[in-house]
Amino acid sequence: MVKEIARQVEIPEGVEVSVKGASVTVKGPKGELTRKLSYPEIVIKKEDSYLVVNSRLDRKKHRAMVGTLAAHIANMTAGVTRGFEYRMKVVYSHFPIQLKAASDELVINNFLGERKPRSAKILPGTKVEVLKDEVVITGIDKESVGQTMANIEQATRVRGFDIRVFQDGIYLVDKR
Repeated sequence: MVKEIARQVEIPEGVEVSVKGASVTVKGPKGELTRKLSYPEIVIKKEDSYLVVNSRLDRKKHRAMVGTLAAHIANMTAGVTRGFEYRMKVVYSHFPIQLKAASDELVINNFLGERKPRSAKILPGTKVEVLKDEVVITGIDKESVGQTMANIEQATRVRGFDIRVFQDGIYLVDKR
């Protein structure tokens, strides 16, 4: 007897989902996301107001991958309906950090008194807004927003000093 593993992802009202082979496209009020989601022996089908991810094989890898693909689809639907927002706090003690957001990078000047500016890559599809002592990153793709946040955090990593004393940097405060 073959046990089938399946996960259902509900499609909210106002969201259109289309599946063509391994490619899943989600359209909503905030935009459109397309992603190739493929894994051997796993099938993604649209049924009524649900998207069903199932596998005919009951192996540990397939069970894990069914859940992963369902989570990716759920994140895509959440992104096109309400979007994602990460808030970061600018922390400094002696040298005030100056930030400038360009189209594809965030330039960080005067970090720990350094003369050479540091920069963090901003991925396409994300918007970075620099407030007084806060950085707000918004977008519809959760991975792009999260990776942009990680790029900013890594660009302000303290090297060569005791991090218990030099706690300067830009740190994640809130996810929405």
